Amino acid sequence: MEILLWLAPAAVVAVLAMAWVAWVGREPREQVDREAALERMAGALARPDRAGYAAPAPERDRSTGIAVRPSRAPRGPAPSQRPGESRRAS
Repeated sequence: MEILLWLAPAAVVAVLAMAWVAWVGREPREQVDREAALERMAGALARPDRAGYAAPAPERDRSTGIAVRPSRAPRGPAPSQRPGESRRAS
């Protein structure tokens, strides 16, 4: 635990620097005119909605929850395979 003591001064300096930057960087609060804010809000809510996306969303296939590979048509015998002969793993 003593080995971490060297971090204490750096942590204190970092916290003080963050507090100083937060204090100096803040802007003074302006008084908000409530009536003007309400007029702006009413104007924004009165505008018609914008158009949607430029491209329509693609329709998605409904998932059944089961992974199914697409079926393939049989291709016929391989070139190196003779008719009537089947392939074996060994």
